[in-house]
Amino acid sequence: MKHLIGMKALSREQIEALLDRAEAWANRPGEQSDALAGRFVANLFFEPSTRTRFSFEVAEKRLGMHVLNVAAEHSSTTKGETLYDTLRTLQAMGVEAAVVRIRENGLLEELADRVGLHLVNAGDGTNEHPTQCLLDLLTMRRHFGRIAGLKVAIIGDLRHSRVLGSHLHALPKLGAELILSGPPNMLRREEELPAGVRTVPLDDAIAAADVVMMLRVQLERHADALFDSPAAYHKAYGLTLERYKRMKPHAVIMHPGPFNRGVEIDTDLVEADRSLIFTQKANGVPVRMAVLENLLTGGEQSWASSLQTANC
Repeated sequence: MKHLIGMKALSREQIEALLDRAEAWANRPGEQSDALAGRFVANLFFEPSTRTRFSFEVAEKRLGMHVLNVAAEHSSTTKGETLYDTLRTLQAMGVEAAVVRIRENGLLEELADRVGLHLVNAGDGTNEHPTQCLLDLLTMRRHFGRIAGLKVAIIGDLRHSRVLGSHLHALPKLGAELILSGPPNMLRREEELPAGVRTVPLDDAIAAADVVMMLRVQLERHADALFDSPAAYHKAYGLTLERYKRMKPHAVIMHPGPFNRGVEIDTDLVEADRSLIFTQKANGVPVRMAVLENLLTGGEQSWASSLQTANC
């Protein structure tokens, strides 16, 4: 891979190779690598982020990289410079990779063949969020020992979710059954869904799933008020304590974050015994290490003379 723009472009074999490498890093907590020592990466976040931005920065530093953080308000894009010119400027300075979060759908795909540095999509509009998808997949695989055959329900603001945008491509490739549910005005059109992906009533999705993944309502992407109150949304479409009782005994809760307690998920369920929400956060670092390592080494990865003990 030269870039990681989206899950749509990856084969099953490529996805599994990234998960295998991420698994190896997840099994080596506290170890620091010099595999990418001295190489420069820029994090360009033009939308707010906590989990993704800091997870990438931890991953980059554990790989020994020099990290440049570029905030939107401090970049020349505020003066009218295009993202293409920003990337070309960084490339001219010797930066080899850029992790980019932007509002525009598909812009990174358009730029991929025009720049010489490696691009990693940290979320583009409502299109895709591939590293979030990968860390979700790693979380499922580490918990269940497999992804093939799992029933995964993704519930909530489906129309605006870039996380769903990536899972629509990845989960079917890996043999999982994907079912969707949410408010009628937040659903994706049937023609947008791959073959085999179904939209079902909320209670049916929760009762059938091995993985119940709740999504935040992205109020910043809606022009109009969507519901009377957070409590009203929670009662109608949230994972309440009553709905939790209807889940399969072995089923788990996931959420890509940020989550709104008492809206899409009951506050008591965020850290329930069957919640993997904070496990997802932890898995973000090894996944992003695997992605960066793959891009910058051409997939030639070795543990030999690349590790040193550290408390990260």
